[in-house]
Amino acid sequence: MNRRDFLKVSGLAAAGLASTGVYFLGYKNFAREIVLQRLQLPITNLPDALEGFRIVQLSDIHLGSMTEIELVQQAVAVTNSLEPDLIVLTGDYIWLEVESIFDLAPELAKLDARQGVVSVVGNHDVRGGVDLIKSGFQEAGLPLYINQGVPLPVGNSHLHLACLDDARNGRPDIDAAMENWLPGSPVVLLLHEPDPADYFSSDTRISVQLSGHSHGGQVRLPGMGPLYLPILGRKYDYRLYRVNGMWLYTNPGIGMVGVPLRYNCPPEITEFSLVCA
Repeated sequence: MNRRDFLKVSGLAAAGLASTGVYFLGYKNFAREIVLQRLQLPITNLPDALEGFRIVQLSDIHLGSMTEIELVQQAVAVTNSLEPDLIVLTGDYIWLEVESIFDLAPELAKLDARQGVVSVVGNHDVRGGVDLIKSGFQEAGLPLYINQGVPLPVGNSHLHLACLDDARNGRPDIDAAMENWLPGSPVVLLLHEPDPADYFSSDTRISVQLSGHSHGGQVRLPGMGPLYLPILGRKYDYRLYRVNGMWLYTNPGIGMVGVPLRYNCPPEITEFSLVCA
């Protein structure tokens, strides 16, 4: 049995055990119930033109046997209904079958925001084959940035998006992503894994880091917390943190891996409004 078949069989076995446990404990599977989380992020010295600027984040879609395309379509519809200024995608678009990017990317291309869509890669994307991920995005007309900076003009100011490579399987380069930074522009760092915030928060130019990766644990039991967390997603595993003066948000994602189950941690679309501190 090859690695991919082993993962599928193991996943099905784990799914059966988890689903049985949830059934007997009376817990509900929230895997298909997308929630909308709305937050204000106070930013020091925020330019007037960026007051109220709204960013919507989607993460960890993992299209495949556990995440159906209908859930993605629902997430796209909800996101578009918010009429955001910007949409950011923070990686892990596929799970086992990297070719599924060619089914996913056309759906993501339907996302609509005033300033467009900005995307970075996750560990599954890099491990599965980042060149194929790039091809899927390119065919759909979606931008994908790896260690690049995107100075976004907003009125008479700019918002700088520092888009990093995956921290676990790639080579993030903050210097490259900040190379074209315009002094005075607030910086939003897009990085798939949250825990490197301890390092990146030392750069005082960065106001916000948006990440995913952990799935919030996917299953969070009362009194126990998450049953499992991945490497680089164990310290800052869920929701909003303040790290050395920088905001960090860990989005629990849309999709699933391992087991087709979410408990106490539903799939989430997150809307951030930037406000002056």
